[in-house]
Amino acid sequence: MSDIILQTQQLTKEFKGFTAVSQVNLSVQRGSIHALIGPNGAGKTTCFNLLTKFLEPSSGTILFNGVDITRERPAQIARRGIIRSFQISAVFPHLTLLENVRLGLQRSLGTSYHFWRSERTLHQLNDRALALLAEVGLEDMADEVTVNLPYGRKRALEIATTLAMEPELMLLDEPTQGMGHEDVHRVTQLIKKVSAGRTILMVEHNMSVISNIADTITVLQRGAVLAEGPYAEVSRNPLVMEAYMGTTDGQLQGAH
Repeated sequence: MSDIILQTQQLTKEFKGFTAVSQVNLSVQRGSIHALIGPNGAGKTTCFNLLTKFLEPSSGTILFNGVDITRERPAQIARRGIIRSFQISAVFPHLTLLENVRLGLQRSLGTSYHFWRSERTLHQLNDRALALLAEVGLEDMADEVTVNLPYGRKRALEIATTLAMEPELMLLDEPTQGMGHEDVHRVTQLIKKVSAGRTILMVEHNMSVISNIADTITVLQRGAVLAEGPYAEVSRNPLVMEAYMGTTDGQLQGAH
């Protein structure tokens, strides 16, 4: 099997004369953490929406494990193992943490839509759900109602529910957005931990997060790839510094 899990070729999205994503060639290595960064309006989220088929590309190709998925629907993409978490925490607030993760696991039972089945059929999933909560450091809060969680812990729960769907490729959209320093550090470490044996593609603004965990960084500007490579290389690129800070002086660390 190829080392490239996800590849785009000349991926383009136009909205009535405005090109949001322009001929993007992206190659995500299997088993890596790949970050998509860029100034506001660079096309990062549009790119994510194209990859998960919430938007149809105007032109170009998307390959997953060498298979052309450009015209597939979002549900088909998810079944292939491309699972996305969103900028806004997407968990059920009035269910417990255990129940939230169990819902993600239900897919493997094939009972997702069997609402007339007894809830007892879900109890077989409890052990796996607890193991996933343990993986993100939430096992002690399994019976807590989700609405009571602090923001950073909600994001950790969301990663657990994403893991429940057994992703081959996890797409994380701004996983540390809106967090205080302590939560940012905790979630960064969590992403690093759960990346073992998995592939992660993430959109992230926080440069300290990127510098700590990303293997490869792709910088977008005005919808096109400006630079790509490891953080040490990209952060010294004069074009990248200028895109972020309007200057070629200084380093990229200050750009959040």
